[in-house]
Amino acid sequence: MHLERLTLILEIVGQKGEATVGEICAHSDLPKATAYRLVQDLVDAGLLETVTRGRFVIGNRLKQITQGDRSDHALRDLIAPTLRRAATDHGAAFFLARLRGRSVEIIHVETPDTGVSFLHPGLGKRPLHACSCSKAVAAFSPDLLRSQSLEKRLKAYTEFTLTRLEDLEADLAAIRQRGYAECVEEIERGMASVAAPLSAAGPGAQISIGATGSTRVFTGAFRAEIGPQIVRMAQDLSAGLRWSEARETRQSA
Repeated sequence: MHLERLTLILEIVGQKGEATVGEICAHSDLPKATAYRLVQDLVDAGLLETVTRGRFVIGNRLKQITQGDRSDHALRDLIAPTLRRAATDHGAAFFLARLRGRSVEIIHVETPDTGVSFLHPGLGKRPLHACSCSKAVAAFSPDLLRSQSLEKRLKAYTEFTLTRLEDLEADLAAIRQRGYAECVEEIERGMASVAAPLSAAGPGAQISIGATGSTRVFTGAFRAEIGPQIVRMAQDLSAGLRWSEARETRQSA
């Protein structure tokens, strides 16, 4: 019953474009106090937003969920060919990661098809403070860090892991400045990686691509060279997915 009422409110607001609690009541037969409470629950969850006092529209969170297919399978189909070419061109493993809930997860990896064994980052969740794929997302998703109490959760994986919140915040600020994140032996000795979000805002900010390999290969000079290339690759992917265009349209509306 509760879920049905929430769904009904979303349907009414979605069909009307925007609606007041009174209009929701008129179309749902819900008591005003109940409708108001449910609307506030939907606003708190980001599924509705307030446009003017007392008027509500569908929220960006729900738009992102329903705008096209952003499943793991769809993202892999769209992005894997680009990563495959990059892996061959650069002779390194390239990965695709996405924000899932409150953590970042690597969902796909491409390695060069040369018959040589390459360092593979593996799939699965990564800590927000100790992997380039996670830091690339966290740097452009401020609500992600504000929603979590990280002060006592910055686990040290190596002696190079950032375990102080002020150091992590400074690193994220640097990432926003240059556009890409680095991880140098912060999660595993002898390993380094570079990653960038698909875009600085919108759905692309929750997805990152990057490359990883031995610190013998991923030297400071190599990271400085490949970092901007990954940023350009990410921007091209975001433009191809038309996420940048969608963001510009919303801003000009």
